[in-house]
Amino acid sequence: MSVESRWQQALETPTAGFFEAFAACVAEPDGVRNAIREAVKTLIPRLDWEAYLPHVPHGILGLRSVLRLRPLLDDRSFHRALAIQLHMAAHEGRRSPQALAQVLAAKGSGQWRNLEAFIQSRRPGLAYAEAQGFELPEAGDFQRLGQLTELDMANVGHKAVVCDHFADLHDRLEHPKATGRRLFGLAAWVAATPEDTFWARRAAKRLVGADVAVPWTEASLDEEALTSQVRDICDLGLVALLDRFTGYLKAGQGAGDTLAALVMAAAEKQLDARRDLEGKTAWTFAYLATLARTRPVDPRIWCQAAALVNLFPTDEPENRVVPSAALEPSPEALLDAVLDLEPALAMGHAQGLARTGRGEVALAALAEAATRNDPTFNHAHQLLAVAAAADLLPHLPPVAQEALLVALAKNLANSQGSGDLGRLAAKALDCLSRKE
Repeated sequence: MSVESRWQQALETPTAGFFEAFAACVAEPDGVRNAIREAVKTLIPRLDWEAYLPHVPHGILGLRSVLRLRPLLDDRSFHRALAIQLHMAAHEGRRSPQALAQVLAAKGSGQWRNLEAFIQSRRPGLAYAEAQGFELPEAGDFQRLGQLTELDMANVGHKAVVCDHFADLHDRLEHPKATGRRLFGLAAWVAATPEDTFWARRAAKRLVGADVAVPWTEASLDEEALTSQVRDICDLGLVALLDRFTGYLKAGQGAGDTLAALVMAAAEKQLDARRDLEGKTAWTFAYLATLARTRPVDPRIWCQAAALVNLFPTDEPENRVVPSAALEPSPEALLDAVLDLEPALAMGHAQGLARTGRGEVALAALAEAATRNDPTFNHAHQLLAVAAAADLLPHLPPVAQEALLVALAKNLANSQGSGDLGRLAAKALDCLSRKE
C-alpha cells in the first residue's frame, strides 16, 4: 500500500497506526501540505456537523492555528502538534454511511445568488451542496461569505472565525481545488446555521443618525485611558456598556485603541476564569484576532466584540491570581511553570519577559506548551488562543501585550491535560527518522 493510500485509510478509519501513517506521509516531499489537504478533503464530509449544533467541532478549525504557530516551533514540536490535531479531527463524530453518501453526492450549480438564498433561509445542507459547485473558491469568496456573517454572533462568533481561518488555511495549502471546495462548503454550512444578531441590533439602535466608521489607526491612548475603558467593558451591564462603548466610537476612536482595550479586558476576564471555563473564555482572543486580521470598519462589529468580552464573569481583584515575582524570567522557566501547573509562577515569567521586550520569546514558550497538550482535552482552545495571540501582538501597545501574555500563561498552566497522545506521535515521528 502506498504512503498516500495508507494515510487516506488512517483518516477514513483511524486505528492505533494513525501516527505511523502520519509520520510516513509528512516524510514525503510536500508531506505536511499534502497530509492536511487529504485530511480536510476526507474528513469534512464524514464528520457529523449537525450533531454538534449549536457548537462547532474544533478538529478541522484548529489546523490553521497549528500552521500559524509553525514559525515559533522547532520541526519536532510542529509535527507533534499537527499530528495530534489531525488525530483529534479524525476522531470526531461521524455521519452514518447513508448520510455520508448523500453529502458526497451533493453538488449545486455554484451560483452566488443561490448560496446567499440558502444562507438567508437557514438551509445549511443546501448551502454546502451549492458551494461544492464552485470550480475553485478564491479569497474573495471566503471574504464575501464572511461579510454575510459579520453581524451574526451565533455560538459566540464562530461564524466569523470559521470564514477567516478557512480562508487563511486555503491560502496556506496553496489553493487546492478539492480541498478548497470542502473548506468553502463547510464555511457556507456554518454560515447557514441559525443566526443570532441580538448584539448587533442593540448596537444599531445606539448608532441611529450617526455616520460612524472605525478607522484602522495605531493605538495612541495611554495606560490610564485604556484601563478606564477596560473597567467599562468588564464591569458594566450590557445596556450601560453599549451606551458607553458607542460613545467612544462616535467620538472617533480608532481600531488600534479599541482593540487594545478589548484585549486588556479579555485578559482580565481570563484571569477571572474558573478552571472549567479557561478554554471558553480564551475563545474571545480568537474572535478579536479575526477582527485584527479582517479590519472591519462597521462599529456594530466592534460593539459585538465588547459584548462578547463582557459576557464572561468578572471576579473581585483580591480573589484573582497574581504573578509571582521572577528574578530571572526565561522562556525555559515559563514552559516549566506551565507544565508544572503553577499559574502564578508562569504569569511572573511571562510578565518579566514582556517587560524586558521579549514578548515574542514568551509567546514561543507558550506555543511549545500548547503542543504538549492533547487538543481533544480542551477542544483545541489552547492552540486557538496562542495562535490568536500571535496575530494580535503586532497590533498592541506594550501594556496590552503584557496583559495578553500573562493571561495566556495563567490559562495554559490551569488547563493542562494529558500529554500521552503527543508522546505517541513523537515516538512514531522519531522512529521514522531513525529508519531514514
